[in-house]
Amino acid sequence: MPYLKVTTNKKIDNKEELTRILTKEVAKALGKAETYFMVSLEDTAYIHFQGSSELAAFVELRSIGLPESQTKSLSKMLCQLLEQQLDIPKDRVYVNFLDIKNTMWGWKGDTF
Repeated sequence: MPYLKVTTNKKIDNKEELTRILTKEVAKALGKAETYFMVSLEDTAYIHFQGSSELAAFVELRSIGLPESQTKSLSKMLCQLLEQQLDIPKDRVYVNFLDIKNTMWGWKGDTF
């Protein structure tokens, strides 16, 4: 049930590899099974941040039971991964976290 969306103004050529890396690392950090993990990549978006359109990214992480105590380490990990994989500087990334109640997350015609 974790969902990670990365929106960036960079063209991503290695989408399959990047989604595997993000899935593995974030699922591991959350203690969630990779089989429930969904990643969405939106590249070549127009992003204007800090007064310029240089490389940047907006990341959204949603999950049932997302602990607030982990957001700092998750932010650090996500920024490091985007810097390593896409050369996006850490100070050009915003990360948004959302803890979702299980009754507000649907799957297979039901909710968790």
